Amino acid sequence: MPDKKLPTQARAVIVGGGIVGCSVAYHLTKLGWKDVVLLEQGQLSSGTTWHAAGLVGQLRAQENMTRLIQYSTDLYESLEAETGLATGWKRTGSIIIARTPERMTVIKRTAAVAAAYGIDADIITAKQAQEIWPIMQVDDVVGGVWLPGDGKANPADITQALAKGARNRGAQVFEKTRVTGVTTKDGMAVGVETAEGDIACEVVINCAGQWARQFGRLSGVTVPLYSAEHMYIVTKPMAGVDRDMAVMRDPDGYIYCKEEVGGLVMGGFEPAAKPWGMDGIPDDFEFTLLPDDWDQFEILMKNALHRIPSLAEAEVRQFINGPESFTPDSNYILGEAPELRNYYVGAGFNSMGIASAGGAGKALAEWIVQGSP
Repeated sequence: MPDKKLPTQARAVIVGGGIVGCSVAYHLTKLGWKDVVLLEQGQLSSGTTWHAAGLVGQLRAQENMTRLIQYSTDLYESLEAETGLATGWKRTGSIIIARTPERMTVIKRTAAVAAAYGIDADIITAKQAQEIWPIMQVDDVVGGVWLPGDGKANPADITQALAKGARNRGAQVFEKTRVTGVTTKDGMAVGVETAEGDIACEVVINCAGQWARQFGRLSGVTVPLYSAEHMYIVTKPMAGVDRDMAVMRDPDGYIYCKEEVGGLVMGGFEPAAKPWGMDGIPDDFEFTLLPDDWDQFEILMKNALHRIPSLAEAEVRQFINGPESFTPDSNYILGEAPELRNYYVGAGFNSMGIASAGGAGKALAEWIVQGSP
């Protein structure tokens, strides 16, 4: 339940109650800051978090990103015991396959780096990949990597668990509370303004997701992100799909797959993205999806049918099209804004917010409390 009355002051105010905002609240309270307020204009997880596919893959191009996700996997595994709330976390493992020698080189390089700091990453042959994921054809596969520590989770459930963990240590969470401005003084953020009243604070944290750019503009902070439509399908149960099936990624085909209720979730990242909300994201866009776009999805479907022939016979239960925020360099925006002191940003997660949220929230909280992550 939301706390009753908005306080007039707090040490930190977090704007945005998606998985990242709740992670920052959780980690600030863990570091001893009890006086934390989180404000969400709709309901927790109602923006982008709720429709995310929930994949947690540790292998990333940068060492820091890999490390943050490595921490996320450990956190999501322990959250249920701490808070009593289920997170849907399941360590299924994942495979990434390569269609070209060049891709295989990239996979080997990132796997070697990952192994250097304790992530299990085994290079596998095409035949071994098929043994792990029997329903795919591997005629054109050069090889791959097996990551037993990867998994999947329920994004909305993790968000609630993080929020509960933060509340247990003193944080206050207010839903249906829209922040309309940031109070500044001498180049510093010193409070937020809402329809329910103003809150004076030491630190403002912009975790407003796809609204982060619009919200940043209110106080002259540039947050370079835009929304793009992000699509996946959910099939009815399919033969050969096991409940404990690993996640499969085929980056040369732009696709990923995971098991869901005996069927598959199949989505990906089409090479020509489809932007959305260029004139601004509506404030009341909560728990809302966009229309199906099979034309835009065609390249993913084609590659998926090539990789998983039995998909041709599968019945599609649902087409999910939800916007997510992307940045120019595909890296997220984390840290203090150069334009305004004591104003921090955690946004622009390029569709890996669920995997990154645990580690990113921890890093940002350390940055705020200790001066560096």
